[in-house]
Amino acid sequence: MTEKKFVRIKCSDCENEQVTFKRASYKVDCLVCGARLVEPTGGDSEFKGEIIEELGTPEEGE
Repeated sequence: MTEKKFVRIKCSDCENEQVTFKRASYKVDCLVCGARLVEPTGGDSEFKGEIIEELGTPEEGE
């Protein structure tokens, strides 16, 4: 089973959706309005918007 490494998150201010790492090392801002979407915590990130979907990477051979 593939570990989910990315998330699609919806900005609570403008409803833009963008994909980011689940364990982000840097702060992530919305590309449309600039609102903060993700705060790094040293483990799984703290998400400020709504997580729409968790995304993995394809298994080798898929």
